[in-house]
Amino acid sequence: MKEISSIHNSYIKELLKLQEKSRERKKKGLFIIEGKREISLAVAANYNFDTVLYVDDLICEKEVLHLFNENVNRIQISKEIYQKLAYRASTEGVIAVTKAKDFSLEHIKFVTKNPLILVAEGIEKPGNIGALLRTADAANVAAVFIANPKSDLYNPNIIRASIGCVFTTQIAVGTSEEIISYLTENNIRLYATTLQNSNEYHKENYTEASAIAVGTEDTGLTAVFRERATQNINIPMQGEIDSMNVSVAAAIVLFEAKRQREFKR
Repeated sequence: MKEISSIHNSYIKELLKLQEKSRERKKKGLFIIEGKREISLAVAANYNFDTVLYVDDLICEKEVLHLFNENVNRIQISKEIYQKLAYRASTEGVIAVTKAKDFSLEHIKFVTKNPLILVAEGIEKPGNIGALLRTADAANVAAVFIANPKSDLYNPNIIRASIGCVFTTQIAVGTSEEIISYLTENNIRLYATTLQNSNEYHKENYTEASAIAVGTEDTGLTAVFRERATQNINIPMQGEIDSMNVSVAAAIVLFEAKRQREFKR
């Protein structure tokens, strides 16, 4: 069992870069997960792990380490190192260095003929992406497609905001054109949430293969989604403002789709 106690250790410095810089994560194909729940979800999603680091005083070795096979490196670290590496103010005492997955559209597989998909275009704030992933998990959608992402999905704030739901749902990343072409080729209806040329969301039928697309809170979906959608939809607003948080909007439409599907059974 290897031990590291100095924050000046070269390997620890590499991990700090991995935590802080998207470029490093992409270059090395690795990212960091902290927390027992998040690590357990990644294990269940068949992620491959490189190294697990833990603080012996904070976590019993059997609590999480039994989840990893013997090929995963195990390093005992000091509290000082853990506090330096940890992104959030928790004291769970365990961090995993994990191998990134390929988020290409070609890896998406559906178990039913009428999948329900969430599409998010150009979302900038990692916290909003995390919230969308939580919504997708709650609705048990078949996949989440991220169009033109502004953050890599292994950003520590996305992992934190999603409470690990980045690992619980199939995800694909592509350009808006690539995602729309994929939906068209697979006969999946596209419903774009927008005020322009739209019907009220609850008047549409989502019982067939469907994708619900949401855009940024500032500018919404781009023209390519609005113009090539099967149908544009809106959520009638009854107050003074004309928009809401993107994850809330996604939840409203997704759960209407789920309601229709349950009713159809």
